[in-house]
Amino acid sequence: MSSEVPKPDAGAPPGALPPVTPERVLAGISLAVPVVALLWVSSYAKPAPALGGMPFFYWYQILWIPVSALFTGAALLLLNRDEQRRRAARGGEPR
Repeated sequence: MSSEVPKPDAGAPPGALPPVTPERVLAGISLAVPVVALLWVSSYAKPAPALGGMPFFYWYQILWIPVSALFTGAALLLLNRDEQRRRAARGGEPR
């Protein structure tokens, strides 16, 4: 028996990126932020402050629609950048 610990990417081709990259982690976080913000109901389950006669409970949720779109777009850009790096590492054509 060998006392050496094998490297996790021992079977990976040289220059291959690890499965978990900072881009993927940030994309996951940016997708989770709106979900967590809207599932944490006690943070916005109150009528005040009202905006244009609309209670906080409603306008807070409506505000998250474009904010969620921005977070989703950021996740898309991060994953596209990660995929381009993976293609380049495999020797494929980067777009």
